[in-house]
Amino acid sequence: MSADNPIKIMIVDDHAMVRSGLRMFLMAFDDLVFAGEASSGNEAIKLVEKIQPDLVLMDLIMPGMDGLHATYELQKKNPAIKIIALTSFSDAQLIIDAIEAGVSGCLFKNTSANELANAIRAVMAGNTIFSPEVTQLLMSAGDLKNHPGYDLTSRELDVLQLMVDGKNNQEISQALTLSLSTIKFHVSNILSKMNAHNRGEAISIAIKHHLVDLSE
Repeated sequence: MSADNPIKIMIVDDHAMVRSGLRMFLMAFDDLVFAGEASSGNEAIKLVEKIQPDLVLMDLIMPGMDGLHATYELQKKNPAIKIIALTSFSDAQLIIDAIEAGVSGCLFKNTSANELANAIRAVMAGNTIFSPEVTQLLMSAGDLKNHPGYDLTSRELDVLQLMVDGKNNQEISQALTLSLSTIKFHVSNILSKMNAHNRGEAISIAIKHHLVDLSE
């Protein structure tokens, strides 16, 4: 996306001040454009059909239909739309539930404008983005679910490491000098073996159970 073809972003939050602040954030970048806003999950689902945004910034805790349910419904009806969860709650299970619902990223609401803009661009490029604080929260969460039985091969672990590093399939293909179809096959096997519903959940499990190296 570029200034000539900006990313259309919808904001969903029950607090008017938060929505106003996010609108101001978006105005600072030529390649991002505010497309609309909603104050509840129900309102968000209706508005998405009208404006067809590229990406939704989704609050997780709202009265009525919360962000988790709204994310699940939006992804079921509009799987091409990307969703980044924004939260102020340090609740690992909430974040895990958001990942399972289909978010492509999760940030705390105190993130900077530049961090938010970079996360939006990365998610639109096919990456899964967690802020360092979210990653640390998942690491310290421990076994919130039964520990899955892992039988990943060394190559699958290589692919998983790059997934956690925020790489999309094309970037993993280039990094490992393997065809894109081979990478897709490995990713499919990883999700199956880890009993993960999507890429984000696999990354979450990998972080929680220290299956990859998170050192710089």
